Amino acid sequence: MKKIFLSATIFLLLSAGLHAQQSSVFQINGKAIRGYDPVAYFTNAKPTIGFDSLHTTWNNSEWYFSSKENLELFIKNPEKYSPQYGGYCAYGTADGHKAPTQPDAWAIIDDKLYFNYNTKVKALWDKDQKGYIEKANKNWPLIKNNP
Repeated sequence: MKKIFLSATIFLLLSAGLHAQQSSVFQINGKAIRGYDPVAYFTNAKPTIGFDSLHTTWNNSEWYFSSKENLELFIKNPEKYSPQYGGYCAYGTADGHKAPTQPDAWAIIDDKLYFNYNTKVKALWDKDQKGYIEKANKNWPLIKNNP
């Protein structure tokens, strides 16, 4: 019985990871950018978790917000506040693949929001942000809809 439960658990975890990777927006349990408020990175300059009561659907994903004002700003201009590369890792995108991200590994460059896999990867990305952004911009159309 333990083997069946363990096998089922592993299958579900792998399936969830594959489903998240297939989307053009990085999401966990249907929540874009792990349920963090994309507008708050611009207005509060820090990762801020959104509330279940404040969300909207955009680009086949659920986006969550920490305030009604942030929700309204996003609805008016989602392209301004949504992260580049659908919230997938900017360093990974530059390397030609999608990778999940952490809400504390972020940067705003030229008024655009970028995420990275973790803070160690972000430190690598920080060494040549412009170069990685150029590579990622070329790669994103090619990998956007890939698993």
